[in-house]
Amino acid sequence: MMTTPHPTQSVWRPPQLSLRFWPVFLRNLLVWRKLAIPSLVGNIAEPLMWLVAFGYGMGALVGQITVAGASGDTKVPYILFLASGSICMSAMQAASFEALYSAFSRMHVQKTWDGIMNAPVGLDDIVLAEMLWAAFKSLFTVTAILAVMLALGISYSPLLLVAWPILLGVGITFSCIALIFNALAKGYDFFTYYFTLFLTPMMFLSGVFFPLEQLPMAVRVIADWLPLSNAVALVRPLFMDQWPSNFGHHVAVLVVYTVVSFWIALALTRKRFQK
Repeated sequence: MMTTPHPTQSVWRPPQLSLRFWPVFLRNLLVWRKLAIPSLVGNIAEPLMWLVAFGYGMGALVGQITVAGASGDTKVPYILFLASGSICMSAMQAASFEALYSAFSRMHVQKTWDGIMNAPVGLDDIVLAEMLWAAFKSLFTVTAILAVMLALGISYSPLLLVAWPILLGVGITFSCIALIFNALAKGYDFFTYYFTLFLTPMMFLSGVFFPLEQLPMAVRVIADWLPLSNAVALVRPLFMDQWPSNFGHHVAVLVVYTVVSFWIALALTRKRFQK
């Protein structure tokens, strides 16, 4: 029997989660394995082009760039500055793409979610599985990019091992945000608004390509609270073999974005399936 939410239940009730999300996660993994190589190539091609074009091209003009850190200002090559920001951007884009286009296909076009709910699996578990799968898939992407960066000798810091779970957390945060728009979408064209009006401006206001100190103060105040800004603030010092300053603050901001976004996405998805 299909376990869709009952119309009299509030869509804003607490999540009702169980371990039944795991078979849904595995189902997505098994399907993805058939197209793993083309998928990875597509996900890492664009960030690597950004890295080569701007890191080596513009880096030759810029030279070194000053980065503020816990131990004071540090001068680093521009390609290191860009690499440490672009890998966060890659986690954001990979998780967002999976939680939007792929999740929407399974939910609306292919009706895979409807089929799964004919088994004793609730909608809440499906949304959780989609969120974790999008984040896990983004981790494949950033791992491949990180391997290329190591091969290029951009950074050999042992603290990059700490960056790996942080990037998984970044994927979780942005998959939760993307699932909000997935629940609202009527078609694929709707996602253009998300990328154009939300993700693209965030890329340029989060310290990926230049220090946040270059922004006007009014814009800087907003930028400091963007999820990508806090992700970059956590990851960039690790590339420089330093521990991030204000570590707890940046983690707390990402956790708040994650929890609130997941709750909203779950509520909107419940509302969609009540119709």
